[in-house]
Amino acid sequence: MTTRSAWGLGLATVTDDGNTLDVWYPRPILGDEPEDGHADLLATLSAMERRDEARGVHTTVVRTWSDLDDAPQTVAGAYLRLHLLSHRRVLPGTVNLDGIVSRLANVVWTSEGPCAAEDFETTRARLRAKLGHPVTVRSVDRFPRMLDYVIPSGVRVGDAEGVRLGAYLSEGTVVTQSGLVSYNAGTLGRSLIEGRVAQGVIIGAGSDIGVGASTMAAPTAGVDRVSLGEGCLLGASSGLGIPLGDNCVVEAGLYLTADTRVALLPSGGVVPGQHGQFRQPRVVEARALSGAANVLFRRNSQSGAVEAMSRGGKEIALPTV
Repeated sequence: MTTRSAWGLGLATVTDDGNTLDVWYPRPILGDEPEDGHADLLATLSAMERRDEARGVHTTVVRTWSDLDDAPQTVAGAYLRLHLLSHRRVLPGTVNLDGIVSRLANVVWTSEGPCAAEDFETTRARLRAKLGHPVTVRSVDRFPRMLDYVIPSGVRVGDAEGVRLGAYLSEGTVVTQSGLVSYNAGTLGRSLIEGRVAQGVIIGAGSDIGVGASTMAAPTAGVDRVSLGEGCLLGASSGLGIPLGDNCVVEAGLYLTADTRVALLPSGGVVPGQHGQFRQPRVVEARALSGAANVLFRRNSQSGAVEAMSRGGKEIALPTV
């Protein structure tokens, strides 16, 4: 079996009691350490090593090698994986991230850099004395903002707070001010993200996550991880809890979970019967449509029932295992 490995030369922020708060890897690579060891980068990072008395931290150069099939065992290994994702070296869902949340410290992210959360008010006072004005606290979280570490080429991000380190944004992706993209999630092509892309969710090229729309992070029992194919639309304030194929639409305001009861309609919207009557449509749980393509999901304005209608002029074909 071939070992999938990665290596990075980084600059770590370490507290006085030895806890690593973050690691920045400007040039993470797949495979083992290169022969030159990134000598030019080493010189640059070494010049950045220093002590910050006000924050109670120091920065130091680290070399990190990781087996990507194993769960991260250190903060440095966790940050290397997150950088690989945001640098587009690996695709979401292809690297072992088991337990990554527990590996990362809860950090106070400030305009002056990361600080330990413990006794931060003392740190705040030292920083105010040093700066002569209050320090800006951006967040208290385990995952930092991606743009503070990586800016992928060809993307637009309206608000840096909305994209976590470890997000995978393909060329041409636009994340608006209302958009949110978590770690180990992202886009596989030009897409518009106006809503929430949760951890582990992959969005296909040409798809649009509408304002207020959201995707479920944890898969429901018996359902594959949530994903969206190419050319899809999640309408404003809608939600998705199953994977869908290409060219699907979820109507604005409709939250589609695996247990949602869905009536299957033909492309015309009604089910023809005999003698001018209409027979009842077949009703299934939405999980039965996991991976289906060319489907419009809507809510009947009169009955309130959730309906699925083919967008391609054909009967909806349920995916087979």
